[in-house]
Amino acid sequence: PDGKPHSRPMATQEAEFDGSIWFLSDIDSQKIVDIAANPTVAVTYARSASESYLSLTGTAQVLNDRNRIREFWNKFLDAWFDGPDDPRIRLIRVDVEHAEYWDTPGGKIASIISMARAAVTGKPDNSSDTGTVNFS
Repeated sequence: PDGKPHSRPMATQEAEFDGSIWFLSDIDSQKIVDIAANPTVAVTYARSASESYLSLTGTAQVLNDRNRIREFWNKFLDAWFDGPDDPRIRLIRVDVEHAEYWDTPGGKIASIISMARAAVTGKPDNSSDTGTVNFS
């Protein structure tokens, strides 16, 4: 409501990437309300041990596809729902429009060494790989 982004941890459902990523949520959750008000979302992944990061932006849609919900079902979800036919479960599909990534080959130690070298030599640190992809 105040125009500021709101972040929350969620688990991405295992599916072959076809331009969309999937999540499961409770129909009564605040994120469902937020998506209805503004479907533009950002999804961020981090693998800090290897210094790899991915930022996705796109449009979210709330769906009630019971077959797909059953397809994504796993025992981990029993903590929140009463099985795959629980009427409260909804899918959130994010159609990715833009992706940006940052990757540091060699991980954290290599990154620290490279930054230290740059500080000593005065030359920029070029050890990381970055890029963007537009899907629209």
